[in-house]
Amino acid sequence: MVRSTVKIITTSGRAEGRTLVSSNVGPTAASDSDARRGGRFGLRQATALIVGNIIGVGIFNLPGSLSAYGPITLLSMVLVTAGAVALALLFAGLSRRLPSDGGPYAYSRVAFGNRIGFFNAWSYWITAWAGNAAIVTGWVLYVEYLLTQGGQQPPLAKWALIAIALVGLWVPALINLNGVSKMAAVQVVTTVLKFLALAVVSLVGLFFIDTANFRPFNVSGGPDLAAVGTGLALGLFSYLGVETAAVAAGRVRDPDRNVPRASILGTLGCAAVYLMSLFVVFGVVPNSELQESNAPFSTAVNTMFGGSWAGYVMGLAVVISGFGALNGWTMICAEMPLAAAKDGLFPARFGRLSKKGAPLFGIVISTVLASVFTVFSYLGSAGYTVFNTLVFMSGITAAIPYGFSALAQIKWRLQDGRQLHTPRVVRDVTVAVVAVVFSVLFIWFSRNTGEEAAWKVWLPFIFCGAAFLIGIPVYLAQRAHMVAPQAVPRYDVPAKR
Repeated sequence: MVRSTVKIITTSGRAEGRTLVSSNVGPTAASDSDARRGGRFGLRQATALIVGNIIGVGIFNLPGSLSAYGPITLLSMVLVTAGAVALALLFAGLSRRLPSDGGPYAYSRVAFGNRIGFFNAWSYWITAWAGNAAIVTGWVLYVEYLLTQGGQQPPLAKWALIAIALVGLWVPALINLNGVSKMAAVQVVTTVLKFLALAVVSLVGLFFIDTANFRPFNVSGGPDLAAVGTGLALGLFSYLGVETAAVAAGRVRDPDRNVPRASILGTLGCAAVYLMSLFVVFGVVPNSELQESNAPFSTAVNTMFGGSWAGYVMGLAVVISGFGALNGWTMICAEMPLAAAKDGLFPARFGRLSKKGAPLFGIVISTVLASVFTVFSYLGSAGYTVFNTLVFMSGITAAIPYGFSALAQIKWRLQDGRQLHTPRVVRDVTVAVVAVVFSVLFIWFSRNTGEEAAWKVWLPFIFCGAAFLIGIPVYLAQRAHMVAPQAVPRYDVPAKR
């Protein structure tokens, strides 16, 4: 166990010497974290965190993004769901072994050292704030739908869309700055509402499906494999969040038990309503209408019930859903840097806590970056082009720590297998291999394939490259402050409490 005494500077300016346990030491880190940050999640709140972060606006905008390729992308969603379940099982297994703050960052650091750990933490941090930029962009589409009465009024000016987006980013930041209890209460309420909205569409919509809407199956004009692959990359964004309970393990009570259960229960619940609701939307709304709709779920329920009232209700549900996701991801934006700062990999200011136990700098700087990317994207384009570019960027930077987490599991389980003969080794390694394969596919297909200009096609990779370049001087400046990772504990021997 690695302990180090450091100074935590509170917002009042008072320096306090506190003993911190490095994030690689398992459950003890969670206990220390609890004492410093006040309040922890039980199974219900941890599951709500996962469901709330997975179900944002991605699924509600996804039919519009996928409509350019057609119903064939339902196959993409089946595949991406299999990948998401594999990731949930992966993080469930890893969190039992190493239930520490940072999740994917902690796994890669303990398995492969500080250098790999830093760039995984940096990559996932990009995922969090760039994902917030993507969420708020999709969120604005539904806000605009409500404000323009379903498109009957003229579209909002670009400056108005930017202003709405900034409100959507900064209100959740203010909630998180008021502490974990406020954040958790908002998360539970918004999670219940969004899950119910998807469940209603999934069940009632089955009675309104027209099978003619599934033809033609591929409308992209390209090969089926390319259409399925692009749908795979777009679909990944709607499942980002399967790892968030592991990332926030320091806030979860009894993490080696509740984090795995929350990860699996939350992901399976989301998978069920995702597949059913997407099948319903493609079956209820003709593809030509989906391609013209900025609020596809509202279009679907209006088609089902007639009139416009149902679309407004659904639009309001999506706005609430997106707000809940922004609330949850704003917390995650600060949790990864907080864990990395405890280990000396990120600047110390990321580890400074306010009087209410909130990582002030991490929340503020992450929201600033999300705001900058959102404004920049709106100035360059609009609608689904903005949304898709940010989605792909988030997918790339998430797939990197996903892949390294899977490689860590393979490394550790193969080492276990040489010492212990257990059938779980084969299961865990198989799951990890599937996770690696899906991570590589997510990165490869994360291109704006519908764009003519080459720079627009590769814009998500350009954004990612620029963000990673910024991380290099940060890494060089932090090398002297990094704490050596602790050896990973044996999976079969519970860590001492």
